[in-house]
Amino acid sequence: MITSRYRRSAAAAALAALVGLAGRAEAAQCGNSAAGYEAWKREFADEARGRASAASLAALMQTSYSSPTISADRGQKSFKLSLDQFLAKRGGPAIVSRGRALKQQNAALFASIEQRYGVPPGPLLAIWGMETGFGAVRGNINTLSAVATLAYDCRRSAYFTDQLYAALTLVDRGLLTANTRGAAHGEVGHTQFLPKNVLNYGTGGSLDSAPNALNATANFLKAHGWRAGAGYQPGEPNFAAIQGWNAASVYQKAIALLGQRIDGGQ
Repeated sequence: MITSRYRRSAAAAALAALVGLAGRAEAAQCGNSAAGYEAWKREFADEARGRASAASLAALMQTSYSSPTISADRGQKSFKLSLDQFLAKRGGPAIVSRGRALKQQNAALFASIEQRYGVPPGPLLAIWGMETGFGAVRGNINTLSAVATLAYDCRRSAYFTDQLYAALTLVDRGLLTANTRGAAHGEVGHTQFLPKNVLNYGTGGSLDSAPNALNATANFLKAHGWRAGAGYQPGEPNFAAIQGWNAASVYQKAIALLGQRIDGGQ
């Protein structure tokens, strides 16, 4: 295919390169310190006009460079622990104990979720417990500042630029404000959704409501291939959906193991 269409492909590649260069020339300049943030913010707002509303851009202009976000982004060391170390650090036994109690107390909610999405309570409660201690610790960093800082930061600028546009859409929908606070990377709610995941998998309403967050989490897992009734341990069909939740293998295994224990296994 490359050989037979070489000339056409080469011409297309050259054109794409020129378009890419033009786009980069116009794009807001990323940076690796607070020094260029205010200038980037103005440049980004200029680019975003027409794609984002005046109200959402006004909220963006209230943001400030989030040093705690950058510190957290550079210091994610717990994912390098063994599974046993990770579970000890996250309080695995406490998550199982509390998860079982919440499963009983909210039996109707979890039955409804499982009927709709095919996801049993265990993995949802494991995620809820590990992400926020069942809603107790949802973060205290300004959400828009966190996402905008990571969109500005050169390390993962493209990824978080998408998240920032999603966040601006959520401002228009009334689900985020200039004052919303959450986790260090801009995650919000009981199960810590990034803005784009709120748009894609949220089922209505704020994820600061536990039922909304749990429904959204089950919707996420179903969208990532969850099959009702199939196993979710490593090597089983639904483990792939858990892998979609978090890229760290130790986190994936922890969800599966704690979920199994909450659902009644060892």
